[in-house]
Amino acid sequence: MRRISRITVAGAATASLALALSACGGTSSESGSSESKGDKGLAIAYDVGGKGDQSFNDAAFAGLEQAKKEFGYETQDVEPTEGETDADKQQRLESLAKQGYNPVVGVGYAYAAAVKGAAEKFPDTTFGIVDDSTVEAENVADLVFSEEEASYLAGVAAAKSTKTNTVGFVGGVDIPLIHKFQAGFEQGVKDTNPKATVLSQYLTQTAEEGGFSSPDKGKTAAEGQIEKKADVVYAAAGLSGQGVIEAAAANQVWAIGVDSDQYSQEALAKYKDSILTSAMKDVAKAVYNLAKSVENGKPETGIVRGDLKSGEVSLANSNPKFADDAKLQEAIDTAKEKIINGEIKVKSS
Repeated sequence: MRRISRITVAGAATASLALALSACGGTSSESGSSESKGDKGLAIAYDVGGKGDQSFNDAAFAGLEQAKKEFGYETQDVEPTEGETDADKQQRLESLAKQGYNPVVGVGYAYAAAVKGAAEKFPDTTFGIVDDSTVEAENVADLVFSEEEASYLAGVAAAKSTKTNTVGFVGGVDIPLIHKFQAGFEQGVKDTNPKATVLSQYLTQTAEEGGFSSPDKGKTAAEGQIEKKADVVYAAAGLSGQGVIEAAAANQVWAIGVDSDQYSQEALAKYKDSILTSAMKDVAKAVYNLAKSVENGKPETGIVRGDLKSGEVSLANSNPKFADDAKLQEAIDTAKEKIINGEIKVKSS
């Protein structure tokens, strides 16, 4: 089905006005014509780390690939550049909209200012932003998740799997989004095993310092926690999490992945026997669903949240040692049910 334009041309006068605006450099009409949009669909702009992080960005790309296959249209995905500004990000999004892509998705909270600015200039293009709920506009979908819920289940898994009563958490950047992962994980551990200790560490204070894009930093942090007897380490650190997984494998302890099912990632295949599970959020589904809503002529807008109840956050069951542990699965299922029915209130900070 071809995308349904949200602009109705009311007559010759309106058409003439649109042409005049184009001649004068107007932007909103450039993005709104059905002719420019007919063969182009979803475009995504990656967060730091880019495609190949085996985590957050790759999940967004999977959603793009699904939309491309199903709708048969042209897509585009664009890498970030080192040291870029909000203006650079906004220019990238505006360029995609001007080329006729719809929707255009900024992958990551760092795109908030850029999405807001681009959405104002291209009101007839639907924009999406992953992991941010601050952009309020009629043509913007805030694609957010209850990461703390999946992290709570990861905490249950860690508490049930530790033999030293010490587990670790490695956060990429010290920001509220990653605090959700830490809070849920620590609560899950403590509710399950009050005697357990959680060692928590952030790699950097800002994303520009490489907290989400430095496997070496993740490896060093995990090694420090393992030296302190942590035998399960959970990373919420994007590309840096690969270093955490590498350290866990080298020291024969468990790692818990994040965002994607990292046990199944080809690039991490040599470490997979050390990946207990992954706390997943279905960024692919959120990105695909936004594209589908635009394709159907009813674009999603406002806050679109995925949680345990909707199935858009979960734990991966790919590792047979995890999936086949009946007692562990029973504990996780019980916790999941209590979270969904409200008996357990998971902290987000």
